[in-house]
Amino acid sequence: MLLDNLRLFMTISEKGSLVAAARETGMSTTTVSERLAALEAHYGVVLFNRTTRSISLTEEGRTLIDGARSVLSEVADLDARIRHGAETLSGLIRISAPVDLGRSFISRAIESFTDENPAVSVELSLSDGYVDLVGQGFDLAVRFGNMMDSTLRLRSLGRFQRLVCASPAYLDRHGTPELPEDLVGHNCLVMRFGESLDNVWEFGKGSKRHRVAVRGSRIVNDGWLIRSWALAGHGIVLKSELDVADDIRAGTLVSLLAEHLPPPNPLQMMFPPARAQPRRVSAFADHLLASVPTTERNGA
Repeated sequence: MLLDNLRLFMTISEKGSLVAAARETGMSTTTVSERLAALEAHYGVVLFNRTTRSISLTEEGRTLIDGARSVLSEVADLDARIRHGAETLSGLIRISAPVDLGRSFISRAIESFTDENPAVSVELSLSDGYVDLVGQGFDLAVRFGNMMDSTLRLRSLGRFQRLVCASPAYLDRHGTPELPEDLVGHNCLVMRFGESLDNVWEFGKGSKRHRVAVRGSRIVNDGWLIRSWALAGHGIVLKSELDVADDIRAGTLVSLLAEHLPPPNPLQMMFPPARAQPRRVSAFADHLLASVPTTERNGA
């Protein structure tokens, strides 16, 4: 009964109200309220702050939601192993990834992994901004750069160069920048990552490392769209080689300022700080690592 009440508690948190949780589970609102009261009595704490219009997690509720997610995941994994055999993977994997990577090699990795493990389902959320890995219930996230949250577990997928590039049509109209400082006179397409604007581009290595503030007519928080704008000749873009290597090989984008580029950028998998990782998640992480393109690593 405790596990059932924990599942109901998570449903209430996800749906935002007892009424919505009742609708989701097919229970009456009274039953949902009684089950929640029983859970609160079991722990001797209040799990939700309640008003006439909304509910929100208390500090104890937030602690429980993190632990309950981990416990229920482990229980589901154990149940699958017992029911379907130790070698069978099953259950849901929730993944967050940047838009371009999610549409390219990550989606291909998901397809091949689920083909091999048909009892596994995947929910892929594409976002170029910050995600709360624990709060939003993701099992795994893929992100570029060094992570500031020291509580997360990390696993490297390699290091990849960010390339300055533009279409031949744009360069024909506006000329080709020879030095990073020349970008000040060009229309640079700028990405927004959450609250951060990626309008200061780094160049050089070691003591020669420096930054150039760029500007342009378009800002967007979608990596796929900014690449599309660059392909259409609207400006110069800064993108990972994983996103534009095929475009550069095809000649639809031209790599610029290659001798001035900074060191490659780390690409990492991030995991919640749980005690144990479901086998399906660790197996997918291994599969994703094996699926990362390597021919264009450290420069396209």
